[in-house]
Amino acid sequence: MADEPIFTDRFKDLRRRSAEAETGGGPERREREHKAGKLTARERVALLLDEGTFEELDKFVTHRWLR
Repeated sequence: MADEPIFTDRFKDLRRRSAEAETGGGPERREREHKAGKLTARERVALLLDEGTFEELDKFVTHRWLR
């Protein structure tokens, strides 16, 4: 199939973006949250729900924060 490399690249990009989204603001932000005695949103969800029962929607949505 001629389009196979294009799909492969797209899947690689989606996997990369998914991993990036799961970092929750990056390691510095997670460390800051933990030092403050807090859990990240994903950690809180994991504690509240049974494994495999939560499906995250809009994982790739980004928000602009204006001061």
